Amino acid sequence: MAKSKKNNKSSRKNIQNTPKRAGDKFSVEGYRNRIITFVRKSGKKPISPKELAAKCRSIRGCESNYNLAVSELIQDGIICQRKRGFVSCEALGFFKAEIVRLNRTFGFMKRCDNEEEIFVPGKFLCGAMPGDTVLAHYIPSRSDGPEGEVLDILKAADSKLTGIIIEEDGQKFFLADTMSRTPVKIENSDIPYKTGDKVMAEICRAGRRHRDHKVRILFTFGSAQSAQCCAQALLAVNGIETEFGEDVKKEAARIAAAGVWPDDYKNRLDLRKLPIFTIDSAESKDLDDAVSIERTENGYILGVHIADVSHYVKGNSHLDKSALDRGTSIYYADKVIPMLPKELSNGICSLNPNEDRLTFSAIMHITKNGELQDFKFSKSVICSKVKGIYSEINTILDNTASDEIKEKYKELTPSIEIMNELADIRIANRKKRGAPEIETSESKIILNDDHICIDIKPRTRGKSEMIIEEFMLLANESAAKLAAEKEIPFVYRIHEEPAPEKIETLKESLNRLNVQVPVFSSVKPVHLSEILENAKDKECYPVVNMITLRSMAKAKYDTDPIGHFGLALDDYAHFTSPIRRYPDLAIHRILSDVIDNADSEWLSKRYSGFAQKASEHSTAMEIRAANIERDCEDCYKAEYMQNHIGDEFEGIISSVTDFGFYVELENTVEGLVHINTLPEGYYEYDGYFSIKDEYSDRAFCAGNKVKIICAKADVNSGKIDFELA
Repeated sequence: MAKSKKNNKSSRKNIQNTPKRAGDKFSVEGYRNRIITFVRKSGKKPISPKELAAKCRSIRGCESNYNLAVSELIQDGIICQRKRGFVSCEALGFFKAEIVRLNRTFGFMKRCDNEEEIFVPGKFLCGAMPGDTVLAHYIPSRSDGPEGEVLDILKAADSKLTGIIIEEDGQKFFLADTMSRTPVKIENSDIPYKTGDKVMAEICRAGRRHRDHKVRILFTFGSAQSAQCCAQALLAVNGIETEFGEDVKKEAARIAAAGVWPDDYKNRLDLRKLPIFTIDSAESKDLDDAVSIERTENGYILGVHIADVSHYVKGNSHLDKSALDRGTSIYYADKVIPMLPKELSNGICSLNPNEDRLTFSAIMHITKNGELQDFKFSKSVICSKVKGIYSEINTILDNTASDEIKEKYKELTPSIEIMNELADIRIANRKKRGAPEIETSESKIILNDDHICIDIKPRTRGKSEMIIEEFMLLANESAAKLAAEKEIPFVYRIHEEPAPEKIETLKESLNRLNVQVPVFSSVKPVHLSEILENAKDKECYPVVNMITLRSMAKAKYDTDPIGHFGLALDDYAHFTSPIRRYPDLAIHRILSDVIDNADSEWLSKRYSGFAQKASEHSTAMEIRAANIERDCEDCYKAEYMQNHIGDEFEGIISSVTDFGFYVELENTVEGLVHINTLPEGYYEYDGYFSIKDEYSDRAFCAGNKVKIICAKADVNSGKIDFELA
């Protein structure tokens, strides 16, 4: 008994002298809660560091927890330290924000709690850079919008930034892309760079004002008027790894060297004799989907066969961790930054013609009316008969195919005709269920052998593209239905209904455009379809299409199957592109266990955290990739237009602002006609779609056709200026 008492005493002593677990009053969380309570009770009256420590009963052995709690609360913008002590930020009207962009004399920050964008005069920026998290407060505004002042930088963003080298009075300066008009002094001179170079720099000395910063040049990409160099800089500043790590390369090489063996075919459907083929663009090398079709007495059997990437990329392998980190492949101009090494993406996982490939097949039974009746998912092995090309199959469908193309597809022509028949039925069904047909313009960037942009064309969408889109939608819907039925952790592709305030703005905008708005209390997809239909024959249709698109929420990945508003579907996921999208690879892994009859409880334990992480991270990576692709494309468009300075074009006014209006050309290039370049007059912006001269009644409205001259094109910023012809 004595021994037992001694052990208990020893245990009590150890507990008292060690930091407590989360939830105990001496843990970091415990200290945080007490600090917040005492500081908020004090209101605007500061609490001295000594008094606060006493109130929180900071004890020996737990000082580090107390100090960490204080530091976290300051960094979180909950408390701040003034001259006389700690004060609640809320009591003083302080808030946390992120600097989003800067100019020479001002900047903008976005509140972290409600995303309100706030104007910040240059003298109140406190030297903050884009991406910095700051403590700020409101100041009296000199305009209609909110205005604020940065009080402190809570967390500095990555100190690396891109920009160009300029020269003033014989001295070279760095002009950051995020501070387009503030020259910064350069500290080092050991890197060979020239005036006009696009460079990567690092802030080595931060000042209280932007002009007091000093940078070190890390390396140069080349000329800032080369789109290729600017694209490389965009990748670098966004942390995009263009090469794979050695461990990833080794895994990929080992998988590629092993190849496909007959042993891999065990427990798989052998579909190698079926007329299966891929349909993609001519330049595509990562072919991850193939199709087959059969007409039956009751309708159709449609097969969508997807590269079985999860067979090769195992969970927690180096390949898997790298793929999750990247989230998606990035495409721009003639470049691809793949999610997976080319040994997989263009090799063993790509459904190349006349090669046996392991696949994950969705076999779907479709009624004569085009309704999804039943489906089954199976591991399979296929041998694609041909690499189908969109443009070639389009000529077959419109009866303009050459003899050479007819010969290439002669064994598959019956399948192509049946696919076309089913796609027509499915497209009609999509319209019936009210899915809005919103048009988006995509560009095809054409480069010469020196990687310089020599042409830009709108990317056309023919019937074969529509066929594949419909079939991929069916496979994606089937995958989501299966997961929803099983109630298992999953990565869904969701699209929420538009926010009420967005719909009210849309209604008001449509009324100004004299477009009939259907009556509804709760918006449904069919209502947006009706709006687009009502505007179809009007000059303002491109504008209606644009504002309808902007009223909608952004699609994202989520574990909650709330459906897809834009497609008017209750169940939807991304199953068909595991070579280039991580969510597809993630659900392949989950569905592989489902078709192996894994227990639901086991699936839940194994994949709940994984699905949540994959959803959140993949959404963030998708947004990052889209922004990079857009910015790279802008650089190439500016490079192309540099060779057309002074040339005349016709375009449509795509949007109007208080400083001018944007014009989109037929080739998808968009440029700004600044208000200062318009014929003399007093122009007023109506806040929506037009600017009007008060004296002459001259007006420029969204949707109007105008003739312009290309006045300026800056590759570095991707910005193009037009003037009226």
